[in-house]
Amino acid sequence: MVIEYSDFPYWIRFAHFINIIFITMLIRSGIEILSSLPKLYWKDDAMPGTEWIKFTKKKDPPTTKDSKLWISLEEEEDFSPWISLPGHKNLGLGRHWHFFSAIFWGINGIVYYILLFTSSEWTRLVPTSFDIIPQALQTAFTYATFNFPPPGDPYNPLQQLMYFGVVFLLGPFMVMTGAAMSPSISARFPRYPKIFGGRQAARSLHFLGNLAFILFIIIHVSMVIVEHFQENIGQIILGYPVNFVTAIALFVLYIIVIAIIHIWVTRISFKNPRIVQNTLDIIVNNAKYILFRRAVSKQKFTRSEISPYFRVNGYPPDTKEYQDLFKNNFKEWRLQVYGLVEKPLEFSLSDLYNMRKQTQITEHYCIQGWTAIGEWEGVPMRYLIEMCKPLPSARYVVFYSYQYTDNAQYYEVLDLEVVKHQQAILAYEMNGEKLDIGHGAPLRLRVETQLGYKMVKWLKSIEFVNDYKHIGMGQGGHREDYKYYSSRAEI
Repeated sequence: MVIEYSDFPYWIRFAHFINIIFITMLIRSGIEILSSLPKLYWKDDAMPGTEWIKFTKKKDPPTTKDSKLWISLEEEEDFSPWISLPGHKNLGLGRHWHFFSAIFWGINGIVYYILLFTSSEWTRLVPTSFDIIPQALQTAFTYATFNFPPPGDPYNPLQQLMYFGVVFLLGPFMVMTGAAMSPSISARFPRYPKIFGGRQAARSLHFLGNLAFILFIIIHVSMVIVEHFQENIGQIILGYPVNFVTAIALFVLYIIVIAIIHIWVTRISFKNPRIVQNTLDIIVNNAKYILFRRAVSKQKFTRSEISPYFRVNGYPPDTKEYQDLFKNNFKEWRLQVYGLVEKPLEFSLSDLYNMRKQTQITEHYCIQGWTAIGEWEGVPMRYLIEMCKPLPSARYVVFYSYQYTDNAQYYEVLDLEVVKHQQAILAYEMNGEKLDIGHGAPLRLRVETQLGYKMVKWLKSIEFVNDYKHIGMGQGGHREDYKYYSSRAEI
């Protein structure tokens, strides 16, 4: 017999369904992101061996200068698609799905908040008295004795307190810790990550928040099943209780629909990765552009904060051209500046050494998740831009490297306005010494509002262009071409 009444309004039921889809996608894609650096730290120098937890059996890298060159990609693990989205070392697509899901999860949450507080539904969720704490403890004790407490309206005190915590505390906490890991936000507001103890602490707290969500989902689903099953399922999906057979059918259908969505997004990621990259980029990159286009770095660390160990990522060029330059101490090296400029330029290292210098102590954030603080000295890009005078049609700057990987030259594209930022420099010194090979000798780019893969090392030339679709595969960079990274790297 079906009781004819509607308890939960349709928008709560719809928001609940949308939430479970995107929160599970966030969890799986978050695990994919974790697989790139399956270690968690509390301090920002992310010193190997100081992680408080790790999900890998690989040995920690050598930390001495005399050790064989080791790059941080060697820390990456291959996680199964059964737990990660999409799985199998797909960091680029994992990040695309993570930010795509975060956008729609956030929109769903905002709409839910608005509808909640413009109706009387908030009174069911928000505690209005501290008496709920002892009542929740009593309810927990009742559960511990394997008994069910009397139902509430619609929640008992423990349920109300847990739902309130998830909706109004855990959700915003995940947003705030996620923002603390953004290089653009951290560069613009250097004090913000310190609220959580730094970027690595924020990453660890974000992970713990993820575990809290997983634990909540397990407990929530378990209690829906064991306590008043048919009433719970009926109200969650239809808005009224149903009989047992109907409840079973609805529950199975609910799970199947969610599973189909996850299977589909996983398969399409492997079958058509470029389509996924470009489609999600339309949404994700536009959101990044709106939020971060005006972000400028205001980082200013002290020498005492410089990290004792700074990871290397990317194997140095192994071409004869670069090896010959290195053997000759880069005396024959020249930086070409050309493209849509009034005055093409060419510089030797000596030329750059004699130009206007800028020193900055900033924090590097690799897309894998590790961080390190270093002191950089070099020529401000603004100064070079003043010299070459880009034409009005120039919109982007392409930085080419001597490095070849995946049988193609490494390059990255940045908006001209980003390259004009005050802490965008061509660095030739690190921590008071000339750049070593691992960190990009003889010259590398530093743009402190971006992730590390945008800061091209082993610089060969710089081109000013109106569009980049004709360069490489047209995605805006080598990592974008081959690893499906985002062309915008502010977060």
